[in-house]
Amino acid sequence: MSDIYIPGVKSRFNTDTLIEDLMKVERIPKDRAEKQIETLQTEKGYWQEIGRRVGSLRESVRSLYSFQNPFSERIARSSDESVLTATATRQAVEQERSFSVRQIARADRFLSNPLDTSFRVPEGNYGFKVGGDEISFNYRGGTLKDFTEVLSRRGRGKIQASIVSVEKGTQSLLVESLVTGAENRLSFSGAAEGLARSLGLGEPAEESGDPPLPAKAAVLEAPRTVPAENTAAIAFPEDARNLSANRGMILSFETSTKIIPQDNTVSLPPPGPSIPKTGSISYGGITIENDVSSVPLPEWEAPPPPRRVDDLAILSLRFTDNSSAALPLVGDSSSFVPSKINLDELTGGKTIASMEVVNNNTHRDFSIRNITVVNPAPPPAFKPGNAVSIAQDAIIDMEGIEIKRPSNEISDLIPGVTVIARAPSDRPVTLNVEPDREAVKDAIISMVGNYNRLMAELNVTTRADERVIQELSYLSPEEQSDLRKRLGVFSGDSMLNQFKNGLQQAVSGAYPTQAERDLAMLAQIGIGTDVRRSGATTGYDPSRLRGYLEIDEKVLDAALRKDLPAIQQLFGYDTDGDLIVDSGVAHALEGLSKPYVETGGIVSLKTGTLDSKISQEQRRIATLDRQLEAKEESLKRQYGRMESAYNRMEAMGTSLDNFSRQADSINGRR
Repeated sequence: MSDIYIPGVKSRFNTDTLIEDLMKVERIPKDRAEKQIETLQTEKGYWQEIGRRVGSLRESVRSLYSFQNPFSERIARSSDESVLTATATRQAVEQERSFSVRQIARADRFLSNPLDTSFRVPEGNYGFKVGGDEISFNYRGGTLKDFTEVLSRRGRGKIQASIVSVEKGTQSLLVESLVTGAENRLSFSGAAEGLARSLGLGEPAEESGDPPLPAKAAVLEAPRTVPAENTAAIAFPEDARNLSANRGMILSFETSTKIIPQDNTVSLPPPGPSIPKTGSISYGGITIENDVSSVPLPEWEAPPPPRRVDDLAILSLRFTDNSSAALPLVGDSSSFVPSKINLDELTGGKTIASMEVVNNNTHRDFSIRNITVVNPAPPPAFKPGNAVSIAQDAIIDMEGIEIKRPSNEISDLIPGVTVIARAPSDRPVTLNVEPDREAVKDAIISMVGNYNRLMAELNVTTRADERVIQELSYLSPEEQSDLRKRLGVFSGDSMLNQFKNGLQQAVSGAYPTQAERDLAMLAQIGIGTDVRRSGATTGYDPSRLRGYLEIDEKVLDAALRKDLPAIQQLFGYDTDGDLIVDSGVAHALEGLSKPYVETGGIVSLKTGTLDSKISQEQRRIATLDRQLEAKEESLKRQYGRMESAYNRMEAMGTSLDNFSRQADSINGRR
């Protein structure tokens, strides 16, 4: 029988179990080392979690006083966003402006006559022009759909074509410029001109036979005064009527008002009749006077004050069909104020017959002059047949100043503000450029949230008290269970306890500001460890002693509306004028957090030390593994030799027994 130990063969002495039991004892140091590594890795994870919480707090507080702080953000609010909107950058100055959108910028859009679905575009060289940009290409002929795809692809963002089914069973070609502005007219050349004529898109203006429209037509030049409580009708001459019936015309005029002083004389009661003296009689030195005569008068009532009417809706237009349309309210000014009205929004293609002046005011004279119908657009090079829209500039008034731009987005009017005209309107729109208080509020809420999560982490890891976790009602059961695993793991770490106390002092302390009498602490803007909301119960609450912050949103919103500059200084303030923030809540919190999360900081040192210990234990485990492997091999060899020796002895005994029996058998036969 072989004396070599063969693994996997069942031993009669159960040596595998014996060896495994012996190896369990030998593995105890390795098991302890592995458990130590697990403990060290868990502790490292706790420190990393603290580092993440501290890092989140540091980022949120730095954002409150850094160069990109939300206090410098600006937002533009429009009183009517359907008419005008705006965007503001950090460079914008707080201000309020009044705008009137007379017309918005448009681009040429021409629609063809209805075409049969089998219509094919002939081959040729097709040329298009938008402003100063020319686009041309050779087309080999094809369907209308194919032509629109080629034109849109070759249009280079300037021209676009599409098919519109205006009438059932037909198709119409829509060619449109993608560039707004009166100077960016759409015109055709080469085969495109012939196609435009044949499809009813239009024709060159000089060949249309229509005379060009005049630049303007005068209605009234000299001032016309309409006294209080009077009316007047200013007739439009023939040329002004004809021009007013066209699209895109502007009605221009100047108005002024004169306030008539009101008679403030106090009415006194009438003196009544004059009654002569009644006389007297004398006799013997005695004089007897007659009784004084009297006339009973009715009780005097003061006359009512004179009626006063103030009405600035003075002007309206009368059309040739006898209908009318009111013009916007006039400005109340002693000097003449210019006004310009986009007639497209009022006439609807009707012809103006006259301007009606109805002065219902009792103490105001009204004057008007320089009434003119103006054609703002130069004569087009191409007269469209079916114009969906005509290229025109955006025209807006900013507090009486006329602004004209080829685009609806105007970025060179107010520094840092882009004004966007949306639709024409007769009513003025107020645009307010103000701080983005919502962004400031969100940044403050983010800071408070990160502070509370860090404080919760510190309370849990430095206190072995289950109530610390139960107080965090906003946590899910899974999060609470995870926190219980690290409850009190750093209860003996004095550094973390000092850090926690420093955070509490930072958020409860007072800081210098220019308005520090009224605002020097977070509690004054509704942020504190014991902010009492209306309706909240009073009394002892241990959770309020843990350092968590609360927010009273009503107080915070009111403070943001009233004291935004002071709030900015509360979080970060340059006290010595060296352009470096050196005070404030955010500055203090950032100073406390920085040593923990900076490169080579406390968290990095802690996790680095733990990594060294983990590496040391791993090297120890590697050594123990080699020792255990050698020990196990040694035991296997020893027990293998033992079994081999036993097997040899057993085989020898069996041989001796067999020899003895053979000898006995031989002796028996003798």
